[in-house]
Amino acid sequence: MNKVEVGHPPLADQAPRGLGFFAYLACFRGIVWREVLRFLHQRERFFSALVRPLVWLFIFAAGFRQVLGVSIIPPYQTYVLYETFITPGLIAMILLFNAMQSSLSMVYDRETGAMRTLLVSPFPRSFLLLSKLIGSVAVALLQAYAFLAVCYFWEIEPPFIGYFTVAPAIILAGLMLGAMALFISSVIRQLENFAGVMNFVIFPMFFASSALYPLWRIRESSPLLYEICKVNPFTYAVELIRFALYGQVGPRLSDGSIDLTNLYVVIGYTVFFLGAAVYAYNPSKGLIARRGGPGARAG
Repeated sequence: MNKVEVGHPPLADQAPRGLGFFAYLACFRGIVWREVLRFLHQRERFFSALVRPLVWLFIFAAGFRQVLGVSIIPPYQTYVLYETFITPGLIAMILLFNAMQSSLSMVYDRETGAMRTLLVSPFPRSFLLLSKLIGSVAVALLQAYAFLAVCYFWEIEPPFIGYFTVAPAIILAGLMLGAMALFISSVIRQLENFAGVMNFVIFPMFFASSALYPLWRIRESSPLLYEICKVNPFTYAVELIRFALYGQVGPRLSDGSIDLTNLYVVIGYTVFFLGAAVYAYNPSKGLIARRGGPGARAG
């Protein structure tokens, strides 16, 4: 007759043993590959990600070229066409929309129950969210370079080194925007509410930034809007990509040092939003638990 020893809980109630490196690697690879496969199976998602920036590049930029002149400002060494100026902002637009698309998939997975399977796994929740975030950034990186390829044939060519130095900037900006989208997904209850949130987040962030016009011009027209642009994290993502396209981290100051404000702000916002997302998906403290979402305690 089998007996359960006193002080030893049943196997189902025991905490999982420590997971090894290869277990984490397999989990990470599975989550990232799932994001890539989802992207590859949704071809319309790839084309829609390119249509938005290409419309701005081919239509709006052509119309505004004679109206919005761009003076010689860092990192440009001479006057540049308006198409060249808005290219970094359009790359950041791709990252922003991809991040919101990833947020939409989180809401969808929550409604279908797929997220519950992910969140009840023995891996730390922060590791799961970070893995999904990296998978989303990998997809965004492919979209950004596809757009840069189109720009190359449109004769918008940054220095050759810029095609390599811009990759870390795209990754950092993608991590920041993706972490923000993860946090937003925790407060969206239904798919029907997603469109309203996108309009409330995406368009103010995009237009109240340096994506379409330099900050000095904004300051001349509206000091209030200029201050809003200065606290907008999207502005720093755009500027980080802009300088990276020319092999730079930031503008050079009068004493010869390099201004790393864009880099520091993007990293700071990434840590903040990722921490907020991990807290929001915490089964005992976060916003998901308060609404009884996946991973929340019963009762």
